Amino acid sequence: MQLNEDFGVAPSKLEDLKARIVRLKIDLRLVEESFSRGGGKGGQKVNKTSNRVQLAYPPLDVRVACQRERKRSLNRFLALRELVDQIEMKISPETSERLREMERLRRRKARSRARSAEKHAAG
Repeated sequence: MQLNEDFGVAPSKLEDLKARIVRLKIDLRLVEESFSRGGGKGGQKVNKTSNRVQLAYPPLDVRVACQRERKRSLNRFLALRELVDQIEMKISPETSERLREMERLRRRKARSRARSAEKHAAG
């Protein structure tokens, strides 16, 4: 897989992704990429083109698929970003932005449950 194509995203997002790939020492030559026809919303464009992107990184046994957008190039970028997120969660959980966000949501839900339980117990 190569990152020199135009994915249709802001250059800063692409640079951020490249920096994460370098920091995590991901070898893009090992990323296996395949395409298939998507389904669901999107009409004729989705039904007739192979815009669903599947990426696999065999060294860590990580697989992701993306068909969120109609454009294959944008789905490639989104799938690669998801793959890097999954790899980062396996390799370096302490630096994973995604894990931090999940932890923040978990704490918020716990506080909400506690407040709700307190409110209903008092009544």
